[in-house]
Amino acid sequence: MLARRGSGPLCCTVCALLGAMSAVLSAGMRPVTAMAASEERRSASPATPCWRREEFVVARECGRCSSFELSVPECGPTGFVEKISCAASKRDEYKSCRSAVLESRLFWRFVGSMMAVAAVCSVLVVWRQRALDRRALEKVRKQIESI
Repeated sequence: MLARRGSGPLCCTVCALLGAMSAVLSAGMRPVTAMAASEERRSASPATPCWRREEFVVARECGRCSSFELSVPECGPTGFVEKISCAASKRDEYKSCRSAVLESRLFWRFVGSMMAVAAVCSVLVVWRQRALDRRALEKVRKQIESI
């Protein structure tokens, strides 16, 4: 195998740009720790939600916030909310939640973008390798002609 010089700044730049673009495409994904941090901040407040202190029943499953529920602060972090009925205090409260359908869609969008970046980078690597091979063969051909 022929020795190669450098990895080529153009290929590295293109791959870095493609990686940045895929990160922008999947920017809708939020880390789970962000939601946990916001819940911890809320638990530190004096008015602790009833679902943290007592038994509760989910009155309405996790779903997208309606126009009315957009005013509820729990709707802000994820855009999804579930209605909770607390047993002891008999209060109805809202709890922020994450939609499995939305998480799945974001995950597959991320996987697809990473596959596209991998395909483009592999094509660039093959192109670069062929260009370097051509240069090496041309150099060898010139050395043979000079003899």
